[in-house]
Amino acid sequence: MLEQGLIIMTVGMGTVFTFLIIMVIAMHITHFVIKNVVNRLFPEVVPEVVSAAKGTDDTEVAVAIAATKLLKL
Repeated sequence: MLEQGLIIMTVGMGTVFTFLIIMVIAMHITHFVIKNVVNRLFPEVVPEVVSAAKGTDDTEVAVAIAATKLLKL
């Protein structure tokens, strides 16, 4: 009776292990297909980042300093 239980347990665990190995292989194949095939057919559009450096004016700095001094009063 104990021997039959061990055989059934070994067969069950072997089945689960085999399924997990097949699933991992399928995930690797899917990753390869998505990375190499789908990205070539439908490339993702990367938006351009336009950064215009705005020079600060001395009057803006003076107004900011004056505003902080008024708030402290």
